[in-house]
Amino acid sequence: MSVKIITDSTSYIEREVLNDLDIGVISLYVSFPDRSIREVDIENQEFYEILKDQGIPLSSQPTQGELYASMVDVVSKGHDLLCILLSSDMSGTYSSACSVREQVLEEYKDAKIHILDSRSNSMQLGFAAIVAARAAQEGKPLEEVIRIAEDNIKRSRFLFIPENLEYLKKGGRIGGGSALIGNILKIIPILTVEDGQTAVLKTVRTKARAIKAMLEKMLEDNVKSAIEEVVVHHINCYEQAAQLAGKIKESLTIDVPIVDIGPVIGLHVGPGAIGIVYYTKDEVGL
Repeated sequence: MSVKIITDSTSYIEREVLNDLDIGVISLYVSFPDRSIREVDIENQEFYEILKDQGIPLSSQPTQGELYASMVDVVSKGHDLLCILLSSDMSGTYSSACSVREQVLEEYKDAKIHILDSRSNSMQLGFAAIVAARAAQEGKPLEEVIRIAEDNIKRSRFLFIPENLEYLKKGGRIGGGSALIGNILKIIPILTVEDGQTAVLKTVRTKARAIKAMLEKMLEDNVKSAIEEVVVHHINCYEQAAQLAGKIKESLTIDVPIVDIGPVIGLHVGPGAIGIVYYTKDEVGL
């Protein structure tokens, strides 16, 4: 039998890619006062309309029952399983999956299940799942598929910019005073993910300058080691994302998909956020 890959909904891998590579997805939830919604069941436009009326919701991990069912569906057919999930510092999903793994192994004692902490989210997580699934389709064994995914994580980078600091403040990601000063002065942080957590790479004045600086950082990394794949992320700012993707394509002469960031990650940065995820041939450092 073969190796199967499962990731979670915060990877935001495009549906066509999921289908082509046979990647399973376990959904996280967004919870408003009157209901909880699976992230995969709501579109961004609808989500932000609800958010205007009801305020910023909470996000929550998949249920243990959903994790159990997804794992059993794979191992009961004799396949090995690699679950690649969002950072354990951002969600309890990884920890829950590790616990569920032990439950599944009690029933399926010969099963091989590995849970990998991606230390990130969005397409930085997504690329790890994609390269792992490609390796699995090539017939590589579980141990090699795990190594390929781990290596990709080391070679990838996620840079993103919020429209303003309001959602970061409301989500507890930045202090209220800092958010107020930043919005008044039009100071925009270029954010990244380091050691599994959101970190500030640098700050600049205005979003336009931040996008320019983000592009320059990507091209700087490309000089150190060639970028192999890249996507542009956005939340409800497709035209800006398309412009950025066009500039990247001109510079790198590779395809640049444009991918929405969904509600679970989006509720922390808000509409208007834009970012780049890519990985290089070799590690390039900070």
